[in-house]
Amino acid sequence: MFTGIIESIGEIVAIEREASNIHIMLRCSFTHELQIDQSLAHDGVCLTVVAIDGDCYTVTAINETLQKSTLGDWGVGALVNLERAMTLGARLDGHLVQGHVDQVGSCVSASEEEGSWRYQFTYDTTQGNITVEKGSVTVNGVSLTVVDSGDGTFSVAIIPYTHTHTNFNQLFAGKSVNLEFDVIGKYVARLTQAYR
Repeated sequence: MFTGIIESIGEIVAIEREASNIHIMLRCSFTHELQIDQSLAHDGVCLTVVAIDGDCYTVTAINETLQKSTLGDWGVGALVNLERAMTLGARLDGHLVQGHVDQVGSCVSASEEEGSWRYQFTYDTTQGNITVEKGSVTVNGVSLTVVDSGDGTFSVAIIPYTHTHTNFNQLFAGKSVNLEFDVIGKYVARLTQAYR
């Protein structure tokens, strides 16, 4: 489990394909604290550390992950939001995040609004996911509050710190993002569908 509070930005330094899988090597500020088999969220996707070499570590993404996230579009030099798994007893500053991307969405717009930033996203509603105004959503691993919610669209507002310390400063209209919808909202949506 994760909280959606980004710890660091990782830089992809190498990508190697092996059959339908890809091995991704990243460099980050806390590589020296990592261990083999440790789980990290990469733009909201939970991946396992399989190798550590100096200030770099490697994770492997299988075909299923590549098809349901933006990982297949990653390239060398890309910056990735990183978060280590939460520990029991720690403060939950964001919201409960599983690290399981529900679907890929698209950024519609990104605009600066007198000190803050506002982003609008769209997603496919046929997969049964929903957003709720003032509810939680995870975009590229970042826990955010929904400002406006519509049919297949929602917007969020972020503070300058988040804009600077995540890869949100690289988002633009048309860019794909990983979306994980609020786990409680997903259960409620599926329960109500059963009664319809």
